[in-house]
Amino acid sequence: MRFTWPDADAKSTVFQGLPENYAPLLVENIKKGNYTHVVAGHTAFGKSVLPRVAALLDSQQISDVTAIEDEKTFVRPIYAGNAIATVESTDAIKILTIRGTAFPAATPEGASTPIESGVDAKAEPISEWVSEDLAKSDRPDLSTASKVVSGGRGLKSKEEFDRIIFPLADALGAAVGASRAAVDSGYADNSLQVGQTGKVVAPQLYMAVGISGAIQHLAGMKDSKVIAAINKDPDAPIFQVADVGLVGDLFEKVPELTEKIKSS
Repeated sequence: MRFTWPDADAKSTVFQGLPENYAPLLVENIKKGNYTHVVAGHTAFGKSVLPRVAALLDSQQISDVTAIEDEKTFVRPIYAGNAIATVESTDAIKILTIRGTAFPAATPEGASTPIESGVDAKAEPISEWVSEDLAKSDRPDLSTASKVVSGGRGLKSKEEFDRIIFPLADALGAAVGASRAAVDSGYADNSLQVGQTGKVVAPQLYMAVGISGAIQHLAGMKDSKVIAAINKDPDAPIFQVADVGLVGDLFEKVPELTEKIKSS
């Protein structure tokens, strides 16, 4: 069900995706429609707005759902994906965030979704939109790319990260990602972080360059169809999940691989 309200442009100017302002609006419309299930993607916005909605509705949120068994039973990873929990909710209103990479893309069936007028909660905004500074790139979007090349702490500096990772990604037509260690060290922008506290991806090909394979990182990419790893440490945990592994000095192997891809 979609909702609309008069003066929508004015609303979007005030709200600008601020979850603390959206939550009262959503709660009023959930109550008006007597909805039993409220679902959002496990994205930065979904993870921010739905906990507020759940608290206002006195419901227990179920986060990062990877499978749905029935209307009240859901499957989700815990402990950074090291265990899988099956959760049964007895709340009257189920509040869920869904891991998009765990479900196949929906096929449009041409159904017409009814549009109803929404209820305006008339809540006073408690925060104000000031500005945003978005990282822009001509490369594929990390969240939806079919190929991802990620770099880790093994690249040793931002200059080496840029020199090694970007040419390989461009040769493959891939998005660029990074481990938390690389982001924390200043090698890559925070928007490129893959992992439990970053973005969860599941591309057809995931290349991990100089990434040891900490649990936090594996939680964000282990559902990739093919995982290729390049690391000088043969005992690195990344090789336990990799489909293809190359043990060697990335500063030699990656430029060589890049040139071979360009010439093929």
